[in-house]
Amino acid sequence: MVSQSKAIVLKRFPYGETSIIAKCFVRDKGKLSFIVHGARRKKSPKSAHFQPSNCLDLVFYYKPSRNLQTVSKSSYSATWNKIPQDFKKISYAMALVELSDKCLTENDPNIELYDELFRALQTIENNTKNDNMVFWFFQYQVLSKLGFKPDFSQADINNHPLPNPYKSANSKMVFECFEKNESYLEKNLRLTPEDRHAISNYLNSCLRIHFEGLNKLKSLQFIRQTLN
Repeated sequence: MVSQSKAIVLKRFPYGETSIIAKCFVRDKGKLSFIVHGARRKKSPKSAHFQPSNCLDLVFYYKPSRNLQTVSKSSYSATWNKIPQDFKKISYAMALVELSDKCLTENDPNIELYDELFRALQTIENNTKNDNMVFWFFQYQVLSKLGFKPDFSQADINNHPLPNPYKSANSKMVFECFEKNESYLEKNLRLTPEDRHAISNYLNSCLRIHFEGLNKLKSLQFIRQTLN
């Protein structure tokens, strides 16, 4: 069946001499793996299309029983101009798509989470600061949209202890914004190292409990090593 949908590229790797396999978050079908024939040829525009964090319009042949779907046509649905020019923005964009890849399951549509990922990338593209806040808010949305909305009154989850989410002066204010889905960036908070540690430690703890393989996000490790 020929299908058409918007998609965000999560990762890619070579396949054969001229093709690639790309994992994409497809808006109306969830995470799918595609074989993209000829994408490694020098003159193929698909090589540029299928880079992580790119937003595409895809036409593809879809069979639910197949592990690999086949791309027919691809084009940009949105383009990023500032992200590729900013080391920090690149790092956070990669963290967003890596987190999505780790938490999503194949063939499990989640339009709301897709839209949150697109908005997060768009905000990183257009925002001048607080990219870490954008990432934290998306972490909160991943938990919420996939059925694990944080309860900040809980001290543990399934006997796994949780850190205090309100340990610092501003962490409670940030999480209250998250719960209300308010424009947290407009608060213009000046976060201390203690604030940042309290927020990230709590969200990362929740994610590690609910999703396997989140102990080592390469993008986050890279951010910590190079941007601190």
